[in-house]
Amino acid sequence: MAGFAGIEELEERLSEPTAGAVAALKDIPGDIVILGAGGKMGPTLARMAKRASEQAGTRRRVIAVSRFTQPLLVSRLTAAGVEPISCDLLNEEEVSLLPDAPNVIYMAGTKFGTTGNEPQTWAMNAFLPGFACRKYRRSRFVAFSSGNVYGLTPVASGGSKESDAPSPTGEYAWSVLARERMFQYFSAALGIPVVIIRLNYSCEFRYGVVVDIAQQVHAGKPVSIDMGWFNTIWQQDANAMVIQSLAQAASPPCILNLTGRETLRVKDVAEQLARSMHAAVKLTGREAGTALLNDSRRAHELFGPPRVSAEQLIEWVADWTERGGASLDKPTHFESRDGRF
Repeated sequence: MAGFAGIEELEERLSEPTAGAVAALKDIPGDIVILGAGGKMGPTLARMAKRASEQAGTRRRVIAVSRFTQPLLVSRLTAAGVEPISCDLLNEEEVSLLPDAPNVIYMAGTKFGTTGNEPQTWAMNAFLPGFACRKYRRSRFVAFSSGNVYGLTPVASGGSKESDAPSPTGEYAWSVLARERMFQYFSAALGIPVVIIRLNYSCEFRYGVVVDIAQQVHAGKPVSIDMGWFNTIWQQDANAMVIQSLAQAASPPCILNLTGRETLRVKDVAEQLARSMHAAVKLTGREAGTALLNDSRRAHELFGPPRVSAEQLIEWVADWTERGGASLDKPTHFESRDGRF
């Protein structure tokens, strides 16, 4: 499949460290705890951190914390040298028993299913960070956030910058801004160095905006262009930049947008996917002059640009989808303009 024989080879590539990730972990000592590591991105990020540490010649534990409802995931992480720990992160007693570490990557959160389950979303996104900060008050943090905190921005602007004031739409985006505020509060109160990563959007072959569009085209379903533009980044590049960002932790927190170089038009991507898969494309809706977009130039200046272009990613996803490759069956709902997920 476009050079990827299957899931094992895909995950091997997604967790392959870049030179930048190796160099970062050569300079940063100590174990790494990844909170909320059982999601779409966490397992390959954990494996990359372990592989980068080994290549850097630094001995460290990489500890992945999640509920871990899939035994296969636990066994695969263990085989890769990562230490999985099952934990309910909303249980403060369980959190207090987690091993200490000087480096924490915080990935825990809720997005999908927010509508109709708002209290759980706020508990995960706004309440839980306080547990983590009190537990790891002597650590540095990389805390995942989302470009949703900015709200819609004119396409012609090139995307929201870190200096732009947040303007969230919908309870999910507000709860993510609350997560940021909690990290900012505890960073000031306890002197915790923090990096806040506003991600829009990580993509691999089984999940992401390009995958959503590819699956719709392949199935002959109409593709909405109501959210006519988007950003995305190959997950391997995102993993590497997150690891490199550990060195940027500061108090007050450093805020970094993380996404690809290109502003992509949904219509153009759908048509490119259709050509690659020898399919017809159906479009619905109307393009607006605004979209949820990030300007990630600051991160690219710090860590270097993404190694995989959007064009290459689109070709890979088209091939994988056309051949019936596995999917996580978790649509991004990127087309939502009202903040409801």
